[in-house]
Amino acid sequence: MRIIQIILLPFSFCYGLIMLGRNLLFELGLIPCEKFNIPVINVGNLSCGGTGKSPQIEYLIRLLSPKYFVATLSRGYGRNSSGFIIVSKRSKAIYAGDEPLQFAKKFDEIKVAVDEKRKRGIKLLIDKYPGLDVILLDDAFQHRSVKAGFNILLTDYHNLYTEDFVLPSGTLREPRCGARRADAILVTKTPKIFSPISRRRIIDDISPGANQVVLFSYIKYGDPNLVYDSSLFVYPQVVSKILLFTGIANDDPFREHLQRMCTDLVVMKFPDHHIYTQKDIETIVKTFNDLLTHKKVIITTEKDMMRLKTPELSTILKTIPLFYIPIEIGFQGKDQEIFDRQILNYVEKNKRNG
Repeated sequence: MRIIQIILLPFSFCYGLIMLGRNLLFELGLIPCEKFNIPVINVGNLSCGGTGKSPQIEYLIRLLSPKYFVATLSRGYGRNSSGFIIVSKRSKAIYAGDEPLQFAKKFDEIKVAVDEKRKRGIKLLIDKYPGLDVILLDDAFQHRSVKAGFNILLTDYHNLYTEDFVLPSGTLREPRCGARRADAILVTKTPKIFSPISRRRIIDDISPGANQVVLFSYIKYGDPNLVYDSSLFVYPQVVSKILLFTGIANDDPFREHLQRMCTDLVVMKFPDHHIYTQKDIETIVKTFNDLLTHKKVIITTEKDMMRLKTPELSTILKTIPLFYIPIEIGFQGKDQEIFDRQILNYVEKNKRNG
């Protein structure tokens, strides 16, 4: 443990006690929490982010939307609006949030909403869409005023919650014991080749309850896509240098992937959910132009791409070979079968006409 973490431990202890007290009030019913007559699946984490909630929500959309009418509800982190909003593919990231906009652009068949008050958002979705079958809550594990019917807790393989500490000495929003509220604990971003010994060690470390299942997933990377369609650029067969810029919580796995695609990776890191300015883009372009090779490209994440689609930035970005790489999740071994069965059984048993 670093010295700064040791110094901050008393503050973490106090914050942890506050969160334990808050959770106890919900458990005793002294603070009300509402359950709805519609399946509500919550995808969240104990840490402050970077566990892969967005690709997990997208996996659930692909799993459920062929048979059920699905809606997602997010806070819309980083947006300059407030209240309940239905997000369309024509919305702006600054107005709706980058992750909800990503869902709306990729999935025509679902409804995407944002509301910082999840209880209100669920009620408005149900009122607005009477045929709704299931609601996916994005990052609402600590929103105890809503009692989700199925809780999925994500934890990063490279930073397991069992090895972390409560804020501010660590990144946990609440003590580790909060994991007992989860129905499924999903260890994300594992190596694609994953040993049974590592699996067993992590399960023993998590020590799940009798009604909990621990599953493992990894990231599947797609092919590079141009951010702005243009006949000027194609992705080169051989890449010498890649300039990567990101504004996400944890880009380490993404960096590892790109390092296998080039001989030299140059990284520009921005804060999570960063709203890019013209000055940022000019700095990125200058850094790219200074790379001494013709076999070079600029790459960013799909989430960052949502924040780049503005008229102010498009004029500059259309002149450079800027690509994004979409991601999906894959499951280890038979974990996908187990996970799918749990989710589909829950929704079928709890749907409103069930």
